[in-house]
Amino acid sequence: MTNDVLQSKLDHLPEQPGVYLFRDEQGELLYVGKAAVLSNRVRSYFQKGGDPSPKTTVLVSHITDLETIVTRSELEALILESNLIKQHRPRFNVVLRDDKQYPYLRLPIKEDFPRLSIVRRVQQDGALYYGPYTPAGALRETLKVIKKAFPLATCNIVIDGKAERACIEFEIKRCMAPCTGNQSKEDYQRIVSQVRQFLEGRDHELLDNLRAQMEGAAGREEFEEAARLRDRLFNIERTLEKQRITQTTTTDQDVIGLARQGSAVDLQILFVRGGLLIGRKDFFWPHSADTGDEELVRSAIEQFYNKDGQPPKELLIPTGLDDVTVIEEWLSGKRGNAVRVMTPERGVKHQLVLLAEENAGAAVANHLRDEEIGRQAVEELKRLVRLDIVPRRIEGFDISNTMGNQSVASMVVWEEGQMKKADYRRFKIQTVTGANDFASMQEVVMRRYGDSEHLARPDLILIDGGLGQLAAAMEGLKQVGHEDLAIIGLAKARGEKDERIFLPGRKNPIVLRANSPATHLVQRIRDEAHRFAITFHRKLRSKALMASSLDQVIGIGEITRARLLKQYGSLVNIAAATDDELTATGLDAKTVAEMRKALRDHKGSPAQAIWESGEHRCRH
Repeated sequence: MTNDVLQSKLDHLPEQPGVYLFRDEQGELLYVGKAAVLSNRVRSYFQKGGDPSPKTTVLVSHITDLETIVTRSELEALILESNLIKQHRPRFNVVLRDDKQYPYLRLPIKEDFPRLSIVRRVQQDGALYYGPYTPAGALRETLKVIKKAFPLATCNIVIDGKAERACIEFEIKRCMAPCTGNQSKEDYQRIVSQVRQFLEGRDHELLDNLRAQMEGAAGREEFEEAARLRDRLFNIERTLEKQRITQTTTTDQDVIGLARQGSAVDLQILFVRGGLLIGRKDFFWPHSADTGDEELVRSAIEQFYNKDGQPPKELLIPTGLDDVTVIEEWLSGKRGNAVRVMTPERGVKHQLVLLAEENAGAAVANHLRDEEIGRQAVEELKRLVRLDIVPRRIEGFDISNTMGNQSVASMVVWEEGQMKKADYRRFKIQTVTGANDFASMQEVVMRRYGDSEHLARPDLILIDGGLGQLAAAMEGLKQVGHEDLAIIGLAKARGEKDERIFLPGRKNPIVLRANSPATHLVQRIRDEAHRFAITFHRKLRSKALMASSLDQVIGIGEITRARLLKQYGSLVNIAAATDDELTATGLDAKTVAEMRKALRDHKGSPAQAIWESGEHRCRH
């Protein structure tokens, strides 16, 4: 049944492409969709004999208002729909729980001596980009192979052939020291060409090239060079044997596979680059029995590629899409050249889709197993600490400082089986002087649960520490009027291995079994809070160290200091820069000399060892 306002809007829908938004009586956005003809698509939700799925039935029962946005084309509607879903994450849309930017390898081939770097944003800057690499282990493995097989420079200095001495990378044969003029631009570019062949899957071309070079070096009796090429050839062949999944094509492909188990669905994206499987991405929905394969695949494509990444030349999917032409046009625009979306039914490409589906099948089973263990953990935790409800959201706190300096706190969030990083918070301790973890814990708890934060209410608060930290946190809750929140402390007794839970008003702690699900859960949250706090503390400490060294130099003010740190990233890199490079940033000779003295005299500076060893011309 529709209200008068909604019925009036249904009677006057545009006959053009665009996006429609359904809202409930509170104005909350329920669903965003696109349409080639808005009037036809929107009315279909409310007509008898329309989509009979339970999900659509529930959606329509909540709709009290709608909004339409007309676009000039279906492509524009697709782009707008993707952006709105990304921004609002409506309850009835299939939403990817993933906000990461994926790592790529960047090779700036227009430079004379290009070096690989890791980036998370693909730009139209003339450089070549390879990836995405996910999980990060795939990227580390690729870089490890490249560093071992190809003597490409990895430093960040200006390579002009005028450096006085080479660094340790030259001594261990990982770089040919073009910085000193030991390697010509032409020879370096040959190495770059080989790296490109490796990353682009041009195996035969690369291996034939290396064999010819090796035989040529042996024929000239340059046996050391021949041995180096032989080792490079061996390393590359061994890597390709492990990673190669198809020899039929070197076309970049992403492959999507789906698997269902009960109401749960898992979607896998395999990243195939030059015939090499370089990584995969997993998306899991525990309750999507009512959502069809086509909607899941389309949603995954629209949201996953609505990032700063680069689509591949081919996208292989397990089910056909009605609007595949529009999706191809959108992906092609993001890539800068043609992208094909295919649903192969036979051959090697079909086998790749089956491989993705096998991975999805294994993943959905693992997710369901993890969910069951998670249910056992929260049920056990509820019983142990005598909670009224099973905790769905747990917030963990930790304090980090060095001898009372740069004291910080972290808050991490576990919610329904996952760490919810969007809700993490970092705090600089403001009211405490020195190493007073108790007072610091009280401060951060007051700041989190005061009126300034608008996060969801936790079912349980986990404090890293024993009775002292727990008492301080409880006092913080009392000060802001939230004594009703459930709270516990987690710590080990000195010299003991077992974890202990400390409860308010109870002197003796609960000793946890080492292998229980509840133990693993609270350890996971505590360890993540510790990691997050330590990372923040190190960052602040590093910034303070760099700033204190440069603050001593007359002629370097706040703006200049910020510019230097942004350009070089650390004191190590500033110390490694030549006088010419530093004067090119706008510093005069006198200021450069004073800065050299400040860096040299600063005890404990990470730049000191470099300066005293004389390795300030080339540093890795």
